[in-house]
Formats: sequence, C-alpha cells, structure tokens
Amino acid sequence: MSTILDNAMLGLGVAFQPYNLAFCFLGVFLGTILGVIPGIGVLVSISLLFPITFHVEPVAALVLLAGIYYGTTYGGSTSAILLNVPGTPSSAVACLDGHPMAQKGRAATALFMTTVASFFGGSVGIIMLMGFSPVIAASAVQFGSAEYFALMVLGLIAASTIASGSMLKGIAMVLIGILMGLVGSDVYTGTLRFTFGQMALFEGISIIALAMGIFGVTEVIHSVLNIKKAGEANHDLSFRAMLPTRQEMRDSWMPMIRGSMIGSFFGALPGTGGLIAAYMSYATEKRVGKTETFGKGAIQGVTGPESANNAADQTAFIPTLTLGIPGSPTMAIILGVLIIHGIEPGPMVVVNQPDLFWGLVMSFWVGNLMLLILNIPMVGLWVRLLRIPFHLMYPAILMFIVMGVLTTYNDEIQVWVVLICGAFGYLLRYLGMQAAPLILGFVLGPMMEEHFRRTLLLNGGDFTAFAGSAISQVCLGVSALLLVYGLFVTYRTRLRTVQAQRSVSSRNSQV
Repeated sequence: MSTILDNAMLGLGVAFQPYNLAFCFLGVFLGTILGVIPGIGVLVSISLLFPITFHVEPVAALVLLAGIYYGTTYGGSTSAILLNVPGTPSSAVACLDGHPMAQKGRAATALFMTTVASFFGGSVGIIMLMGFSPVIAASAVQFGSAEYFALMVLGLIAASTIASGSMLKGIAMVLIGILMGLVGSDVYTGTLRFTFGQMALFEGISIIALAMGIFGVTEVIHSVLNIKKAGEANHDLSFRAMLPTRQEMRDSWMPMIRGSMIGSFFGALPGTGGLIAAYMSYATEKRVGKTETFGKGAIQGVTGPESANNAADQTAFIPTLTLGIPGSPTMAIILGVLIIHGIEPGPMVVVNQPDLFWGLVMSFWVGNLMLLILNIPMVGLWVRLLRIPFHLMYPAILMFIVMGVLTTYNDEIQVWVVLICGAFGYLLRYLGMQAAPLILGFVLGPMMEEHFRRTLLLNGGDFTAFAGSAISQVCLGVSALLLVYGLFVTYRTRLRTVQAQRSVSSRNSQV
C-alpha cells in the first residue's frame, strides 16, 4: 500500500504541473465538445488533434489524448439523451432509456445522473488501473518474443471475434491492416515492400494519415450522405431540474457499482471496450431489475451503462501501458504517440519512466474532476453546440484534417494518402466491414512480424518455441477457442437464416 501511495504522490506532482494541467483541461474540454456533436466520436477527435502531440512533451501529449478519450464518452451521451442521436458508439445505450426520460421532461435529471455515473465509473476504473497495472508489469518483465507474439495473436483474434459484426469480416479487416502495416522497409534487411516505387512510402503508411482518412474523412462522407436535421431541444436545464429524486438515487447506486465492475473487466480485454461493456451492463440491469420499466425511462438503464463505458475507458490503458498491446483503435493511436516520442511501450515504461506512467494515471483523477465541474453547469452550452449548421461543421472538419497533415509532414502526398484512406474507409462501411480491427492489425502487424522472426532466429527456426511457455500456450489456446466459437456462432446464424427462409418459402407455397 505504501508503494502505491508513494507512486500516487509522484504522479500527482507531475499531473499538477501547470503545463500538464493546461493540456489536461484542453483535452477534456475539446473531448466533451466533440463528443456532444453526433457522428464525430473519439477516433475522429483524437485523429484531428493527433498532430499537436509532436510538439509537446510526452506526458502532456498523453494527458491531452487521454482527456479527449474519456471526455468524448462524457459528452457523447448528451445528444443521445436529448435527440436520440448518440455522439459516440458507446453512448448508444443511453438512447434506450435516456431519451424516453427526456420525452417525459426529465432530460436535465438524465444528464445530471449521466455525469455522476460517468465520474463514479471512471473513478473505479482508475483505482483498478492503479492497483493492477504494476502487478501486470512485474509479471510482463518475464515475457519474451514468443509470449508477446502469442499475446498479440490473442488480441487480434479477440478483436475480430468478440467485437460486433461478422467474425470472417473482422478477420479479413485484421489481415488487411497487417498488410498495410508491412508497407515500407523491412525491419531486418531494409528491403522495400509494397511501396510500388513511391519513396514517400519508404517509412510506411503514416498512422496519422490512416486514422484521419479512414475515420475522419469517412465519417464526414457518411454524415453528409445520411444527414438528418436535428430538432430544437426545449428542455428545462436549470440546476434544480437536474436533481434526481431520493428513489432515483437509491435505484442508481447498485447499477453504478455493477456497471463499474463490468466496465473494468471488459475494458482490460483486447477488442472489447466501452460499447460491449455498456450493453453487458444494460443486459445485467434488465435481468436484476424491473424489466417492464426498461425502455420507458428507467434510471438504471442510464446510470449502469454510463458507469460501465467510463470504467472501461480507464482500464483500457492497462494492456496498452503495461504490455504495449492496444486493446482498441484509440489505444493503438496512443501507443503510436509513445513510439513517436522514442518510448518503447511495455512493462519497462512503469520501471524506467515512473513519472510518465503515474503522472498520466493521476491526471485521470484531475481530468474526471474537471469533467464533473464542466458538464453539470454547462449542459446548456453543449445543447447549443448541436445547433451549428452541418454545412459549416463538416467543411471545417475537413479543413482541420488537411491542415494537420500538412503541418506535420509538409508533403502533399500525405494529403492524397488521407483522401485515399477516406474513400477506402467509406467503401468498407458501404460493404458492412468494420474499420476498427484494421487499425489494430495495422499497429500490431509490424510488431508481430518482428517478434515472430526474432523467436525463430533465437530458436534456430523451431516453430515449437511459440508454445514453449505456459503463457504462450494459454494465449494460443484461448485464441483457438475464440476462433472455434466464432465459427460455431457464424454457422448457427447462417443455419437459422436458411431455416427461416425455407419456412417463409413453405408458407408462401401453401398460400
């Protein structure tokens, strides 16, 4: 306990430096604003502001992106509750009971309890991060190349099978991401691969160009083609109207506790994150609560999922910071910031740079307090932001994307890379393919190749070395089970679809 307290004091000293405080406030403020705007989301928000991190200290860069990360989760529920349009994917669950509360004139209460639940879940997630990260890091020091390769295989398989959507499509996107990550010079021989004679691709495809294109430009194209005019929100947003009743407070505590536990667990698992955690929390509350009230404005359906997705946002940093394995596309971008600043992700970050690690962790407390202070009195401001005309909003987003790429690389070819990635991302969305596994494959692909080849070099080409330790065996075994489970679910779904079609055809022939 004393060690954790000493580390916490070290982190507070770093987090309360004026320079880091300023970037923490900037991150949570911009994250909240961009989270409120429907269709933007955390990936687009981080992609837009990613170039700023090249010009600041590593701690401030991570604090900024982390603030944007959990700030968008706070703000994403506002439009979900008021307009039934989720600002972020993980806030989609807030539409189920939050919007019915707004229709009953309880929008202010729903927004207030959302903020409280988000702060509670985020706090529990930070405690889990503080308590378990050093333990994981201490164990991870024993990891070799074979263990890292097995962990990365598990992360990619989990991303393609546990996440929503078709398993086969998820695996296909992971493979495409790995191929894109291999563009450039070979890490051992220096041979150029998949560059097609373009020297601009000598160092590979930039994660900035890929993220801005496949998420930012794609979101803008999709939003413009599927634009819906938002109605005027006319709700009482005074502080008195925000306060819940005593019964609502009593009904909220246990869902927040359960949601925080569920979110902490799923956040630490690669490939899951806040969206799955929120839906699992909602399903749990429906099972233990009064089912007939859900979908009609049940406060449990708001506080439980909101605490779950915010707890998941915090614990998602555990595998990223301690193992160097991003559990989500957002974590992959944050991992890229560490690499760009010359910091090798993994367990040695906690040992060699405790000020960076604990400064970032303790900044989460500061950021969550800032969000609590910002969101309660400024709900009216977030609602007014939704009235910005779309024909002004989206051109401004594209302008910031182009400016960010040009100021970072000073090369117009990178702008074309962004545009090509944007068109490719929209094609993937049109075909029903998820872009999230692609980012994971893009970041982990080169690392997997390096550990794969290093393991073979150290063991004379013996492939049995990949299953030479208990950690590797467990990771590869779980990966195999996930693949089998995904194939079984796919087969069962197709079988049911075929049976349903035959049943309909049979009825039609009888008629």
